[in-house]
Amino acid sequence: MKLSLVLIIYRSNSSIALEASKFCAEALKSKNIKSIRIESDFYKDDIEKYFYNSELQPDIGMVLGGDGTFLKCANALSNYDIPLLSINIGGNLGFLTQEKDFLFDKSFIEILKNEEYIIDYRNRLNCNVFICEENNEKKIIKSYDALNDFYFKSVEEDISPTNQIQIEIDDEKVNEYKGDGLIISTSTGSTAYSMAAGGPIVHPSLDAMIINPICPMSLASRPIVIPNTSKVIIKQVKKSKGEIKLWSDGSKCMKIKETYYCEIKKGDKPCKIIKFKKSTNYYNTLIKKLDWKGDLSLRNSKN
Repeated sequence: MKLSLVLIIYRSNSSIALEASKFCAEALKSKNIKSIRIESDFYKDDIEKYFYNSELQPDIGMVLGGDGTFLKCANALSNYDIPLLSINIGGNLGFLTQEKDFLFDKSFIEILKNEEYIIDYRNRLNCNVFICEENNEKKIIKSYDALNDFYFKSVEEDISPTNQIQIEIDDEKVNEYKGDGLIISTSTGSTAYSMAAGGPIVHPSLDAMIINPICPMSLASRPIVIPNTSKVIIKQVKKSKGEIKLWSDGSKCMKIKETYYCEIKKGDKPCKIIKFKKSTNYYNTLIKKLDWKGDLSLRNSKN
């Protein structure tokens, strides 16, 4: 890969990530590679102004932080065809990040130049929020993207978190979920909130969508895995008390009123993630992150 300009985004309010960004910029400069550093706590307009005024578009974006920082940056850069390299700085082992050793031994530059990596294409989800007007016309009022998941929960002001949500899949009414909420997840997001709520772990290479109720009141309400070519409609049941709120990758979006509904489907553009061939593989990450046993013979040999 030819590197002319690298966009470095570092985790806000982290002195470790700040120093790592400076180190990264100096390492690139020593190889005559330009870079620009920005904090992760930026507005989408800031990125748009930068690309508009810049003569060059970055060859890659380097994200220094954890999975949360990466998700924010991936969604903010969803309109740009830029591969993202995420280095785990100042966080726990992440599912979307590379080890920090690649940064501090400066090997990441040669790995990129020698193309010792793969581009991992991760599907996004898109959620359009519609309003049904008096003349039965439907109008999009908001649109959101998510790499991990969308989920629906009651607003904080409600006395009880219980809500009732109706779901349609490919124009067929499937179920009404009564409980604390509902998660619609990508395969990438299956190891995030969905897993914590009892959902299945789905390999990120599978083109799937997970529908997972949060603490359902009925034992018949089970997580299901469907093709990501499906169109999922989420509506609030009219007899449900209170409003529900839409969240995207852990960030608040908006309240979904009785006259609104959400249409969730596969996003138009996948997220390009740079994965080093020398990096920890997916199953080894699961072993470390979830404290699985792994190969006991290797563990015993160390003892």
